[in-house]
Amino acid sequence: MSKERRLFSRDFKIKVVQAYDSGVSAVELSRQFEIHPNVIYNWSREYRKDPDNAFASSTHQSDIPEASERRIAELERMLGRLSLENDFLKKALTSAKDILSKGKPGSTKP
Repeated sequence: MSKERRLFSRDFKIKVVQAYDSGVSAVELSRQFEIHPNVIYNWSREYRKDPDNAFASSTHQSDIPEASERRIAELERMLGRLSLENDFLKKALTSAKDILSKGKPGSTKP
């Protein structure tokens, strides 16, 4: 079974990298924060390359709730539309059964 991918804030990543750079081992940090040591090494490498712009993609996580709300609204509209279609088809099926069971002249029933 795969675990769901966790998202970490820029501040959290910087905190972990600074702890690693101050001498705390990656293994100890990985146990403390339940992340793989390779993740800490990658974060550290990225932070050393460009500390000011490191983890810039993490700042876009604030857009996630807005996207989720839009998706929920879209799904609610779809649910309403499908419910209406379902009710219509149920009524049409009931009407068709009534018509066929009465055996009116001109019906296609043999």
